[in-house]
Formats: sequence, structure tokens, C-alpha cells
Amino acid sequence: MLESPGFDDFLLELAVFSASQFAAPEPMMCAISVERDGRTITVASSSESARRMDEKQYGFDDGPCLTALREGRTVLVENLRTSDRWRRYSDAVTDDVVASVLAVPIDAGPDAAAALNCYARSIAAFDAATITAAENYASSLSRVLRLALRVHRLAVLPEGLHGALQSRAVIDAALSLVMAQTRGSREEAAAVLHRMAQSNKQQLKQIATDILSGAQLPKQAYRDDTTPE
Repeated sequence: MLESPGFDDFLLELAVFSASQFAAPEPMMCAISVERDGRTITVASSSESARRMDEKQYGFDDGPCLTALREGRTVLVENLRTSDRWRRYSDAVTDDVVASVLAVPIDAGPDAAAALNCYARSIAAFDAATITAAENYASSLSRVLRLALRVHRLAVLPEGLHGALQSRAVIDAALSLVMAQTRGSREEAAAVLHRMAQSNKQQLKQIATDILSGAQLPKQAYRDDTTPE
């Protein structure tokens, strides 16, 4: 946290790391929601889809992550498409093709509430072991999140500055995810992104966005002992 330029960057790294922790057997999307000073926002997400999945709930003022956050309990939705409890929410997120949701509360202290929200594209993606691991991980997150909330306030940024920071944050998040997947250095991860951008003739931010959305890395990006089957 002390090395992060600000609260947003710090939580962004937490969200990306959270996604890497629960990436097997399929890519997982994670977000961190915080409710404080009368508003609830997604302070960080490992992908744009995870952020949208959170924010759709805010529009209804109801959803798995809001329930976990406000009631302080784990919420598991094994099949979002057939759940009567979350029918309106399910209908609103059909474009994101998310099938199951796990929301785990994070103890954020007396003046705030928070939750770690995990989304998967397959039904029943969260077994008992994964749920326990997520709850234990959320407990560990609690200590650093409470400290971060004491140090930083939730930033309200001008739109232009927010967009510029978001672009940098997306690239930084992709770098962190590539490092986690390949066990390489930040410099090696940056080289991977630049090669992909040149090969696909796309901007660096678009490549970073694709990686955060689950795009496969080229095989040459992996070290010998981390190459996927």
C-alpha cells in the first residue's frame, strides 16, 4: 500500500491479485466493493466485466455483493440464470455471460463495509474448498483494507483525469496479471504487452483490456516451467 501512488492503484492491485488466486480451473473475475459515506462504489476490478457486474447491482440497490457487504455474510449463486432471488439482476447482465457468483464480506471497520466479489462464466464454479479459500483470503484482505481506508479517502476525480488514470491503471493491472501468470518480472511483462500490441496492430490499452478479459497469452510469454498445457 505504501508503494502505491494512491488508494485506487492499491485496490486495483488487490483485485487483480484476487483474480489470480482463484483462476483455476477457469479464469475468474474479481472486484472489490466499498460502501462508505452513504455511497457504494467498485473501487477496483480485475476486468471491465467484473466492474459492470458490480455496478448493475448498484442500479437495483440489490444483488449478491450488496447483500454480502451489508449483511456481513457469504453469498453464493451457483446458477445466476435460474435464480429467482436475483432474477432482475440476471436479466440485466446477460451480455456478460456470467453464470455463477461468490460474494464474500470484508471487515472494513466501523465506518465502512466491503466485499470481495468473484464472477465465473460456468455454473457451480465455486466448490466448498474455493469458498473457504475465498473467505480466508477476505479475512486477510481485511487488515490491509481497514488501514487503507484510514489513510485514503475515496477519490472523486474530474472526468478527464479519471480517464487518464483509468488507462494507466488498466495497463498496470494487465502487467500484474501477466507477471502472476508467467512468474516473470515487470519488464518482461511489459515486453509481452508491447509485442502483442505490435503483432495485433492495436493500442497498448486495448491489449491490456483483452488480457484482463481473459485473452490467452502467446506461448513464448511463459517460462519453461509455467507454460500452460
